[in-house]
Amino acid sequence: MPSAHRADGRNPDQLRPVTFEPNIAPYATGSVLVSFGLTRVICAATIEPKVPTWMKQQRLPGGWLTAEYSMLPYSTLERKQRDISRGKIDGRTVEIQRLIGRSLRAVVDLQKLGENTLWVDCDVVQADGGTRTAAITGAYVATRLAVQKLLDEKKLAENPVADSVAAVSVGLYQGRELLDLAYVEDKDAEVDFNIVMTGRGQFVEVQGAGEETTFSQQQLDGLLALAQRGLKELSALQSGFLAKQLLK
Repeated sequence: MPSAHRADGRNPDQLRPVTFEPNIAPYATGSVLVSFGLTRVICAATIEPKVPTWMKQQRLPGGWLTAEYSMLPYSTLERKQRDISRGKIDGRTVEIQRLIGRSLRAVVDLQKLGENTLWVDCDVVQADGGTRTAAITGAYVATRLAVQKLLDEKKLAENPVADSVAAVSVGLYQGRELLDLAYVEDKDAEVDFNIVMTGRGQFVEVQGAGEETTFSQQQLDGLLALAQRGLKELSALQSGFLAKQLLK
């Protein structure tokens, strides 16, 4: 009979401890170090007062938001080679940074951003599963801090952030539905999903697959419901942290 608890002592429906440390990158417009247990990601949002050339050429109004993601060489047990030394960005990195960008653009009104580009950089300092979900969750917080700085400085007329956004992983591991998979669970999960959702409960993206098995409609429904509960908790943690920071 498998234990009711997981390797790290959590219940199946329990998030890892989630924390946000502000101003981790002082030269960015807004930044946090987000931790999901042992997974730690620096998320920095920087406002650049110009838009990409392609927007000018197409005469598109408003601003732009884009994201970059990387895993630092020392973030994993075995040193990870930098993309620049390999001469190309690997496919996983491209996929994740596009996901981060899509997730934030779902809640940011680019028209209200003005003729600015919001760069969101997510650098994984330590990886223990769920780096993309931690990056999205922290990237929203960094973005909201950056936007508030521009609002306070009267560089934006109105807040372009319409809602919050967060992400979490869920999966089937040893036949059990688990929330927020650590690496030891993620690497051997039978089914693995990453769910992105707004604070108002709207899905932004659902990524998932059976790694070496299939899954039923009932299991899919169960995993989505588990993710929704976890995402409500993450949204509340984001809101609580930002309320304290923005009142300073």
